[in-house]
Amino acid sequence: MADYQLYCFGESGNSYKVALMLTLCGAHWEPKPVDFFNGESRSETYRSEINEMGEVPVLVDDGRKLTQSGVMLEYLASNLGKFGWDNDDERHDILRWMYFDNHKFTSYNATLRFMLTFMKTGETPVTEFLRGRAEAAMQIVDKHLGAHDFMALDRLSIADFSLIGYMFYDGELGVDLNDYPNILAWRERISSQPGWKGPYDLMPRQAPAG
Repeated sequence: MADYQLYCFGESGNSYKVALMLTLCGAHWEPKPVDFFNGESRSETYRSEINEMGEVPVLVDDGRKLTQSGVMLEYLASNLGKFGWDNDDERHDILRWMYFDNHKFTSYNATLRFMLTFMKTGETPVTEFLRGRAEAAMQIVDKHLGAHDFMALDRLSIADFSLIGYMFYDGELGVDLNDYPNILAWRERISSQPGWKGPYDLMPRQAPAG
């Protein structure tokens, strides 16, 4: 059995954050596919046995179940001794970008993508609002990356894994990445890491129900 099991599905950028870190750390892990689009993560069985929040991903390490991708990234940095911080100043800078990601970057990008790509809502006042918020966050990240190779430190860290989660879903986002050249260059630096793979190479892809 693999050292780590990750409940995930290919379309989940939050799952990809953790899958990518496990991969670049050279960890022995395996995906545990979740049929998200047919409601598995919201089932009573999943909520009672896997994650009471009804969310994906979930990381399992020797029977311990961890939820929330940011928690998993921090846990893996500690366990595997990679992509973490060396002192409190580095820790604080990593965490401020991870919190920004959770509140402003992934949150709006992921919701916009879900509505347009999987719910197929077309343009609505809601998607217009989400795009405005997503683009505002993208501009902040793009400007920061104009002066830095990576998000928090002078090297790859869990802050990068957190923010990059949805940036490899070309053609599925509701924003045009070509408008953000520094994000594209950052994405290239990450994809150039030895062992890098895209989300659909690491986790099983699903098709939305219907």
